[in-house]
Amino acid sequence: MPTPKRFVVADEDAGLRLDRYLAARLPALSRTRIQELIEEGHVQVGGAAAKRAQRVAAGEAIAVEILPRPPLAAVPEAIPVEILYEDEDLVAVNKPAGMVVHAGAGVVSGTLVNALLHHLGKLSDVGGALRPGIVHRLDRGTSGVLLVARTDEAHRLLADQFRARRVRKTYLALVHGRVERDAGTIGLPIARDLRRRTRMTARRREGREARTDWHVLARLHGFTLVEVDLRTGRMHQIRVHFSALRHPVVGDTLYGAPREARAGRETLPPLGRNFLHAACIAFVHPRRAEPMEIRAPLPADLRAYLERLAAALGLRLGAFDAALRGYL
Repeated sequence: MPTPKRFVVADEDAGLRLDRYLAARLPALSRTRIQELIEEGHVQVGGAAAKRAQRVAAGEAIAVEILPRPPLAAVPEAIPVEILYEDEDLVAVNKPAGMVVHAGAGVVSGTLVNALLHHLGKLSDVGGALRPGIVHRLDRGTSGVLLVARTDEAHRLLADQFRARRVRKTYLALVHGRVERDAGTIGLPIARDLRRRTRMTARRREGREARTDWHVLARLHGFTLVEVDLRTGRMHQIRVHFSALRHPVVGDTLYGAPREARAGRETLPPLGRNFLHAACIAFVHPRRAEPMEIRAPLPADLRAYLERLAAALGLRLGAFDAALRGYL
């Protein structure tokens, strides 16, 4: 990330709208671009994410991360990508953690779209020039199966299934703490966090409807492995919902997880990502109208973390194998 530009509001500037204040100090940027940076959470006032219409006060410290705009259209890049399934209508890929699905918010290259354009040549145009083929998304820190449309017709039919909630999306998550109940549903609405705009929150009543169904696969000494069925597709939904229950996803420091987890007497090294994996997706093929189910095996880094956790707790290697049957 670039080094932020920093300003302290002078007495004579108090009361100005934030975007106007910044436009006077960053003449190389248009007001439109400044407003975009505010909306994307790249401007902080007093350490909190700013709002475009807010007014500045004397003495306030302002930090601005100046990021490039995404390109007008995605271009092919020779990036490895794991294909789980492919036909003339769609492709299912195993997205690695750390890879962004498409350009935006300061990311202009190295995305899954760039990789797929290189490997496949052409994707659906329905999503536009920056998001060709993209029917749904996974967070940057989440791995697993993702569907991409190759034709416009397949894109429309798959999008219809997502809107009608006929697509079943199953995730695996390791969360902090002992989840006492064996299964449940989280129905808290989700909205943008007004203070930290890179986050979502389940604390605002005006949030959008969200539903997360879950059941416990395994419990051990301060951690719970859960299988999650995502019934709606809100941004950061699983992470926000389990954080609201005070069981943040392991590795998810944005939503309250510690950077290093304690297991018994051992402090485990940072995972470096969220322990969240899109393990399975079930849908109806857009052309053949046949039920399909595509699975992405648990990645090696998450399997290794589970084994390290088990060893720290004095359990045998493979302690989670029975719970993970069908996901390895």
